[in-house]
Amino acid sequence: MIKFIVMHLSINHIMYQTIGWIGTIAYLLGYFLLTTNKLKADQIRYHVLNIIGSIGLTANAVYYTDLPNVVVNVVWGIIAAGAIYVLLRKRGG
Repeated sequence: MIKFIVMHLSINHIMYQTIGWIGTIAYLLGYFLLTTNKLKADQIRYHVLNIIGSIGLTANAVYYTDLPNVVVNVVWGIIAAGAIYVLLRKRGG
């Protein structure tokens, strides 16, 4: 029974670590592409990367009960979603 619990915790740990790393990569990729002029702040793809980052790091922070990171990543995702909304309205979409 204990072995099952440890194995289950390890699977959750690995899953949330992976989700967190996906979020980290999305944030860093978005920032890298922005600073190298491969993406612009008025492109939806940039903000989608930020939303992916926000979701991944929020899930990771919730799992580890890291409230400051939960807050900053939820707000970051809301800002990115708002930017997409504004861009779509400007385009008439």
